[in-house]
Amino acid sequence: MSPWLDVVLRLLLAAVLGAGIGYHRERAGKSAGLRTHICISMGAALFTVVSIFGFSNVADPARVAAGIVAGVGFIGAGVIFRGMHEGGVAGVTSAAVIWVTAAIGMAAGAGLCSIAAVVTLVTVIVILLPKIHG
Repeated sequence: MSPWLDVVLRLLLAAVLGAGIGYHRERAGKSAGLRTHICISMGAALFTVVSIFGFSNVADPARVAAGIVAGVGFIGAGVIFRGMHEGGVAGVTSAAVIWVTAAIGMAAGAGLCSIAAVVTLVTVIVILLPKIHG
């Protein structure tokens, strides 16, 4: 398989997996829905692909991965901050799902397709679980 085709397939896989999660978030009426999760997953995959293939001789690919984690953490913090109501905290699950979506994109970008698919499946199952009120 051509290296370019491999990269395109990795990015498309990231988009599809991000869509799988985003679809359920959109249906639940969350502000971070389908488009957001596709963009986060595909963006993380692209950063990962670029770090592996574009900067392999120049920089440590782990630096890019660390930057993705920090950057997505900032987005998650914004989701939590936006969800704060009357001294309470809201949006923690959305922030966590955004964070996992970025990790899925990174896995797809690195060519770890099976792991990315399994984590997507588990994530969808988790977000579909009913809330348990204590």
